[in-house]
Amino acid sequence: MAEKQLSAAVRPRSRVRRSATHAGVTHIRRHQSDRYVIIGNRLAQHRELSLTAVGLGTYILSLPEGASVDIRTLAARFPEGRDRIAFALRELEVQGYLERVRERRASGHVITRTYAYNDPAAERARAGVADEPVATSVPSSESVAPVPPPVPPPVPAEPSGPPEPPEEPPRTPHHGTAVALLAGLRRTDDRLMLAERDIRRLVPDLVPWLENGAGLAAIHRTLTARLPDVLESPAGLLAHRLRDLLPPPLPKGSVAPYGRDPGGGRPDPLQACDGCDRAFRAREPGRCRDCRSGPTEAGGAVAA
Repeated sequence: MAEKQLSAAVRPRSRVRRSATHAGVTHIRRHQSDRYVIIGNRLAQHRELSLTAVGLGTYILSLPEGASVDIRTLAARFPEGRDRIAFALRELEVQGYLERVRERRASGHVITRTYAYNDPAAERARAGVADEPVATSVPSSESVAPVPPPVPPPVPAEPSGPPEPPEEPPRTPHHGTAVALLAGLRRTDDRLMLAERDIRRLVPDLVPWLENGAGLAAIHRTLTARLPDVLESPAGLLAHRLRDLLPPPLPKGSVAPYGRDPGGGRPDPLQACDGCDRAFRAREPGRCRDCRSGPTEAGGAVAA
């Protein structure tokens, strides 16, 4: 009897799945009872934001209240680096998803607080700021409309004609020292590079420090210590410190190290003592320290 021959080879089972869609993503969704955040399509499919900004905005919305979202903290969490994270934060701020506001605490310290919005268009509509209707649904990524940036407050109209130049206050003997100190702050931190107009505005607040006997090193240390990570207005920060931390004037009769100006400037000129005729350093003529404290023999050694 002849051996039975197979008419065709056995076809292996196909591993290609059948799908109703032609191509693209297929979502496999599982119910999550906790540890999830709802992200709207306006952020997830925003046409004006970069992928880094969308991901960073999603991460910030998933954080608990009070979490740190400054550049240094985010750069330690993600590998993108400070520059890319700073640029992404600016994108979110322009589109209204973030708002950074400088607030003053009861202690007097100024902090930067960040407000995160999951739907900035609806927030502006609630506040009566938005001019365009807010979309209620997003059927697909192709129909996502860009969220308009936050509307700035109205700017008062400029007066007609050229503005009158502000009257410059009279210069004091400490004017040049104050200008040099403010201009040199950028050597310590380049973020403290001030424009000429900012220096002119800050000099009247710095001169009283010099008049009250504060040394240049102490003033420099006060203005440059504990600077915030994000320094948006260096001139505003310096003005706040100069006005709120002004030391009182030295009491009468108190002197700096002998023969030195309390302000840290040049030494006092030499004067001839009226009692013993020896030389001593003082601002005005009079008696030396020994003659003021008690009688001395004339003709003592000359004090330099």
